[in-house]
Order: sequence, then structure tokens, then C-alpha cells
Amino acid sequence: MIIGDVGGCVTQLVAAATPAIEDPGTVVIQVGDLIDRGPDSAGVLAFVRHQLEDSPQRWIQLIGNHESQYVGADVFWPHRLADEDGALLQAWWLRDRLQVAAAIRTAEGEELLVTHAGLTVSAWQQLGEPVTATTAADLLNTRPEEVLWHERGPLWAEAGTDLYDSWLHAAEPSPFGQVHGHSTVVDYRREAWLCGERIRQRTAVDWAARHTFTRIGLSRFIGVDPKHGRDGAPQWSPLVFDNATLLV
Repeated sequence: MIIGDVGGCVTQLVAAATPAIEDPGTVVIQVGDLIDRGPDSAGVLAFVRHQLEDSPQRWIQLIGNHESQYVGADVFWPHRLADEDGALLQAWWLRDRLQVAAAIRTAEGEELLVTHAGLTVSAWQQLGEPVTATTAADLLNTRPEEVLWHERGPLWAEAGTDLYDSWLHAAEPSPFGQVHGHSTVVDYRREAWLCGERIRQRTAVDWAARHTFTRIGLSRFIGVDPKHGRDGAPQWSPLVFDNATLLV
């Protein structure tokens, strides 16, 4: 199960994660941006802390750009966490409880790289052009600063203008698919598009679950940020891959 951006909405996180937690065969990957914007960032961190302490092999926590403010990146959000919550994020980073990337293989054999914002062509090239999602995730988890903190890196890339557009114009096809949060190519509240026709014609949307599926060449790019906003999305679902294998 892959859970998109939470943004301080603890009620939505608990409701989505509880069925997975109660099933010992399910692994949760959360794509980052646990905090800010919503009503209870402290509650979100407390819930995730319990999962990381109780079942660390079944909860994979990725870092988002909002968490990055507490582990060395520039500060941009005006409302700071309490000191103990900021220290908790720092401790997770230092102890490798916060990862940059994960990789999975679906039951159909599709390899998918999972990051907060996605791996653009330029970031992929900086990594040495890895040919599998597994290798890309391993390289990202070494935390290469020139890739990680870049404005179009895997914590900051915008889905349409940076991620999808870069692969649409790439000289080589994407060697693997990707799952990301951070941004999306639609406005879920208005059920409107936020991208050009070239991306739109390649994209299918699950409006109820708040997922987008964009086909570029032979690869799928799946957006899972539900855009909770301040109050939480009225309806959404995690992304579930039955019988998938966690590779990294």
C-alpha cells in the first residue's frame, strides 16, 4: 500500500493506514509530506512514530520537501513544528528511518520507483542513468546532495512541468515506472486539468481515489498526492498493489 501526502491530516492517515496495519501481510510506503498545512502535524508524527517503533519492516517512511526543512534543506514553511517534533524528524533521518526512495515489483512484473516528487531525466542522469528502479532507489538512498536538494530533484519536481515533460522529451525512454506524491496534473476539487494536452491525452484519473496514471512510452507514472489541503480530502484512497514485492 502506498499512501500519498498527509499534510497534517491525522484523521485521514489513521483511517487509510489502519486496515493495512491490521493485515500482517501488508507493507505501507508513505511518500512524505507528513506535516504542515493540516490541523495536527504532531498527531501525524506520533502515529508514524508508533508504526516505526512497532513494525519498522512494515512501514517505509519516505522524506518529503516539508520534512527536509528539519534535516538540512532551506526553510520555506512559515509555521514551525514544536522543537520535539523537529528533533524527531532529525532523529529519523540520522537513524535511516526516513528514506529517499523505495522500489516495488508488481504482481505483473512492473518495477516502480517510489519517491516524494519523482525522478526527472536530469536527476536520473546525475545518478548515472540506472536501468532499474531498484538501482535508482539504492542510489537515492545514499542521499546525493546535488540531486536531493535540487529544485527539480526528487523532493521538489512538479509532476507536469518537470517530471512528465522531461520524460516526454527525453532521448531515451524511461527504463522504469514511478509513483510519486508532491503535486498532480489535476484539480480534484473542481475535477479540472492542470496540464497541457500532450500530458492530458496520456493520463487517466481515478477521481474518487485521487490517483492519476500517466503513460509515457512503456512506463507508468502514478501520482498519489490526494491534496488534502487544510481540512482533508472528502474522499480518497491509498494506492494498493496486491501481491507486490518490496525491492528496496
